[in-house]
Amino acid sequence: MEGKRFDVAIVGAGVIGCSIAYELARTRCSVVVIEEQEDVCAGTSKANSAIVHAGFDAEPGSLMAKLNVEGNRLMYPLCAELEVGVFNIGALVVCTDESTRPQLEALLQRGIENGVEGLRIVERDELREMEPHISDAAVAALYAPTSGIVDVFGLTQAFAENAVANGVEFMFNSPVTAIEKLPQGGFALDTPECRIEASCVVNAAGVFADVIHGYVCPSKLEIIPRKGEYYLLDKTAGAYVSRTIFALPTAMGKGVLISPTVHGNLLVGPTSEDIEDKRGTDTTAEGLASAAEKCAITVRDVPLREVITSFAGLRAHRPEHDFLIQEDPDTPGFVDVAGIESPGLSAAPAIGRYVRGIVTGILGLADKDEDEVVRGRRGIVNLYAISADEWGELAAEDPAYGRIICRCCQVSEGQIVDAISRNPGARSLDGVKRRTGAGMGRCQGGFCSHRVMDIISRELDDIDFDQVTKRGKGSELIVGKPKELEGGDAS
Repeated sequence: MEGKRFDVAIVGAGVIGCSIAYELARTRCSVVVIEEQEDVCAGTSKANSAIVHAGFDAEPGSLMAKLNVEGNRLMYPLCAELEVGVFNIGALVVCTDESTRPQLEALLQRGIENGVEGLRIVERDELREMEPHISDAAVAALYAPTSGIVDVFGLTQAFAENAVANGVEFMFNSPVTAIEKLPQGGFALDTPECRIEASCVVNAAGVFADVIHGYVCPSKLEIIPRKGEYYLLDKTAGAYVSRTIFALPTAMGKGVLISPTVHGNLLVGPTSEDIEDKRGTDTTAEGLASAAEKCAITVRDVPLREVITSFAGLRAHRPEHDFLIQEDPDTPGFVDVAGIESPGLSAAPAIGRYVRGIVTGILGLADKDEDEVVRGRRGIVNLYAISADEWGELAAEDPAYGRIICRCCQVSEGQIVDAISRNPGARSLDGVKRRTGAGMGRCQGGFCSHRVMDIISRELDDIDFDQVTKRGKGSELIVGKPKELEGGDAS
């Protein structure tokens, strides 16, 4: 790809970068997505709450409010078209003290002003009927019926797969180390492997958006990594609540939520802590203790004994607390898509369309004809979502679907092979996990990891078994053979 020129280079292959690629693939332009990690959805997008927010929280008139509400309306039909898991379960914002009821009323009015449909306040008795495990202190709640939960891994992958089907190219393991404005117009982007030229650059680099911006733009962009720590509970606790439960929001965000996930688990979190380390995704005893304490404010007796893992994610926070989506006024052709913190996932479909409009205006792009565009995308089979007869027919056609590799999450060899063979496809344990769920269950890969590694090395000619990684270069699981490590005969 050395020296190749594109109309548009998108930096970042999270849900935002991939949604932009999905939209631009419908226009007559050449697009490359440049990602420093080994896969899509490997940064901020892989570790968030996966909530489809209704849009009642953002400041009225802000870009965040506009794109959240629009994104919510687009999300459900889009996920149906792309065969992505999404459930319109609704959400409750719980008030636990009569003295804070005015804040709840203000949130209702803010949501109405933002154009959110169906909002209403439910009182104590109805709230207990809706959620039997709601806190005894709960006095009322704001009910948002348009809220939901989505498979963020599947959504990002679906955007990317459809974009590739429509001509977009992806470069992985390619951190952008410098950007230069070219005298003839456009930009040159340096990566360790090659230099790419593009007429337009879209900066969708998450917590690194300020770094990418600073390579070429004279103005200052400040991005603060905001860390959130989570608990993930086993599927045995997945039905403890049936809706997403929020506490009344504070200046640091929406607080610790309790929510079902599309995979059948229960999610508790996130905490909120501003840090300096843009890769600081470690969990802490203090952070997890805070999540455990705060979840009890809205839901009683959360079964934290069912925790199967904990994790942390980073949000790209701007002090202005609004999305920054614009062509830089001092750098024509350079488009920032920055500060996309919550509700960025909910807004992703709308952000893709919004950026498409900006880039179309910059480059004068025309849309492809309808018959030139590949629609939809075939989802990876979910064995929990099909009948026994359907599973039997699938296994009869391809016996690999009858061989279960991950027992906790009932993932077959056929699903893993499908995940690897896609474009872009899985090349690591985490890539397989995010696409199929293998390794996401109670044992967290203790039973199935070596079997998944064997399939990866078998299906990919350029990766031997001992080269299979958890999440790309530097996360190898095998460091040598016993004979080599001990300097003796291991026979």
